[in-house]
Amino acid sequence: MNDAGTGSSLVFFLLLAVMFAAMYFLVWRPQARQQKQRREMLAGLKKGDRVVTIGGIRGVITGLKEDTVTVRVADKVELELDRSGIGYLRGKGEGA
Repeated sequence: MNDAGTGSSLVFFLLLAVMFAAMYFLVWRPQARQQKQRREMLAGLKKGDRVVTIGGIRGVITGLKEDTVTVRVADKVELELDRSGIGYLRGKGEGA
């Protein structure tokens, strides 16, 4: 009787380890990679980059400070945003 309980608990811990490994490779690792890419993108911003804010506003970077970015969205209209407010860089082939 004791052998059946030991085998059962071994299978349980093996399945638990497989579930944690699956969560690591399917959720945590890709999320960490995505966060690293975002940090690198925000650190590499420069004047003239075409960006889209997290709110969907498109513009061109006209000024940079340590924590803020100035984005020109229209003639004589500039917004000052936190760097974290930049969603992504627009591709070079996209229109204004």
